[in-house]
Amino acid sequence: MPHETPLIATIVAGLGLAFIFGALANRFRIPPLVGYLVAGVLVGPNTPGFVADQSLALELAEIGVILLMFGVGLHFSLKDLLSVRAIAVPGAIVQIAFATVLGAGLAWALGWSIGAGLVFGLALSVASTVVLLRALQERRLIETERGRIAVGWLIVEDLAMVLALVLLPALAGVLGGTNGDVPAAGVEVFALPANFGVWGVVGVTLAKVAAFVALMLVVGRRVIPWILHYVAHTGSRELFRLSVLAIALGVAFGASHLFGVSLALGAFFAGMIMSESELSHRAAEESLPLRDAFSVLFFVSVGMLFDPMSLLEQPWPILATVFIIIVGKSVAAFLIVVAFRHPIGTALTISASLAQIGEFSFILAELGVGLNLLPEEGRDLILAGAILSIVLNPLVFAGIDRLKPWLEKRAAAPLAQPSETRAPLGPATEAGAVASLAPATDSARTEDGPPPSTALTDHTILIGYGRVGSLVGQSLKARNMPFLVIEDADKTVARLRAEDIETVTGNAANAGVFAAANAAGARRLILAIPNAFEAGQIVLRARAANPGIEIIARAHSDAEVEHLTGLGANTVIMGEREIARGIVEEVLRGAPDPILPGDAPAAPKPSGPQAS
Repeated sequence: MPHETPLIATIVAGLGLAFIFGALANRFRIPPLVGYLVAGVLVGPNTPGFVADQSLALELAEIGVILLMFGVGLHFSLKDLLSVRAIAVPGAIVQIAFATVLGAGLAWALGWSIGAGLVFGLALSVASTVVLLRALQERRLIETERGRIAVGWLIVEDLAMVLALVLLPALAGVLGGTNGDVPAAGVEVFALPANFGVWGVVGVTLAKVAAFVALMLVVGRRVIPWILHYVAHTGSRELFRLSVLAIALGVAFGASHLFGVSLALGAFFAGMIMSESELSHRAAEESLPLRDAFSVLFFVSVGMLFDPMSLLEQPWPILATVFIIIVGKSVAAFLIVVAFRHPIGTALTISASLAQIGEFSFILAELGVGLNLLPEEGRDLILAGAILSIVLNPLVFAGIDRLKPWLEKRAAAPLAQPSETRAPLGPATEAGAVASLAPATDSARTEDGPPPSTALTDHTILIGYGRVGSLVGQSLKARNMPFLVIEDADKTVARLRAEDIETVTGNAANAGVFAAANAAGARRLILAIPNAFEAGQIVLRARAANPGIEIIARAHSDAEVEHLTGLGANTVIMGEREIARGIVEEVLRGAPDPILPGDAPAAPKPSGPQAS
C-alpha cells in the first residue's frame, strides 16, 4: 500500500473543508460557494498548514466543468441554441470587445505592453461556466428564455476563447512575446507550419470546430442514443450510469484532443445530442451526484490559486479589475440586451450572470505568462478578480432584484405621461412609435412583471407538470374540475397553453408567483414536484394564505413524509409505498385492502394531517 496518496488527500481535504465552510456559510445565510472558496484558500500554497496538490485539484475541477456543461446540454436542444443566435452571437462578440478594451486600458495605465493588455482584457471578458450555470440553476432559469440566452452567450464566449488560445502563440512574436506552441489546459493546440500565417491558423481552427459539430450531428445523433437504449435494455443501472459518464467524459476529451475544442464545449454537445433520447431524463439523474461533487472541487481549486496578501500589496489595481468585471461587463451586456428589445428583467439577469470570470481566464493568464506576454502581476490580478467577482456574484443578483422594479418604472414612465406633455406626432409617426414600443413592454409584462392573478375560485392549484403532474392534470381536466398549473419550464408552459390549461409561469416558491394562483380562494393544493425542501416552503406559504386548504404532496422517503406533514400537508404520498401497495393488491386480489408496515391505522381517522 503506497504511503503517498496526493489524489486521495486532495479529494478528502477539498471536499471535507468545503463541507465544513459551506455549512458555516449557509448557516450565516451566505452562498455556500463562498465557503468552498475559503476551503481552497486554506489548502492552497499561500496559507500555512496542509497544501493540496494544485495540479490534481485543477484536473478534478475540469471534470466538474465537463459534467456541468453535459448536464446543461441534456436540457438543451439544437433548436434552443439556434433560437437565441440572433442575440447571443453579436451580444457576446460586442461584450468581449468592450471588456477587452477596458482591460487593455487598465494595462496601459499600469505600463504594460499592448500584448499584455490584449491577454489581460480577453481574460476579463469571459465568464465562468460553473458560476453562471450554478446561478441559473439555483434560480431555476435554465429552461427559460433568459436562461437560453445566457447559455447561448456562454457558448459563443467559449468558441471565441478557443480561437484566442490557438491564435495567441502564433501572434506572440508580433505582440512582443515569445513565439512557440504553448498548449493550454483543456485545448489541444496542433503545431502548424510556420508559413501557415494567421489566417491559415484561423481557417484550420474553424474547420476543426465545424468538423466536430458535423460529426456530432451526423454520427453522434445516431450512435449516442443507440448506446443508451442498448445499455438500458440490459437492465443494469450500474452499466447505464457508467455509459452516461463514459460518453460525457469521452466526447469532451476527444473533442479537445482531436478537434481543438474546449472540454466544456465538447461535453455540452454530447449532452445536447443525448437530450434527443427518451432516456435523457434518467441520464441527467445519474450524472447529478458526481456533477455536484466535482463542481465543488472547482471552487476549491480556484481558492487554492489565490494569495490573500495580494489584497494588501496592490489594492487599487485589484479594485479596478473587479470594477471592469462586475460593472464594465454588466453595463455592456445590459445595453446590448436592451438594444435587442428584450425585457429589462432579461437584460439584468444576463448582465448579472456574466459579472464574474473563471476557468478560461486562468488558462489565458497561464498561456500569456508562458509566452512572455503577460507579467506575473497580471496573472495575480486576474486570479484576485476571479475570486472577488465569484464571491460578489450572489450580491449582484440580489442587487438586480432590487434594481429591476425601479428600472421598469422608469422605462414605463414615458408611456404614462399625459399627451399634452409630449411633442405632437403625426398619425404615421405615432403609430410607428407605438408599434416599436409595444413588443418590448408586452414581453416585459409577461416575463418580468408579477403574473396576473387568476379569476378562479374553489379550484385546485397544481405545482409542477412533469411526469407526475401531467397525469394528475389530465385527470382533473377529464373530470372538468377547475384547476391551474404553476410551472417554470418554457416548453411545458407553451404546451399547457396550447391545451388551453390556465398556467402561472414561474417558481411557486416565489411570493408573487404563488399569490397569482389565489391560494386564499382555492380548495386544494397538489405538489407534484420531487423537491421536498422547495415543497415545504410552498406548504408554509399556502397554509399562511388559506388555513383550510387541502394540501397533497409527494415524497421519496419517510423523512420527507415527516418533514412535509410537520409543515402542514394533509396527505403525503410516497411513490415507493404506493408501488408496493399495488404489487400486494395484485398478489392478494380479492382480499381486504393490504396493510403495509408503517401504515396508519384505518380507524379512527386522525383529525390532523396524515401521511399515505
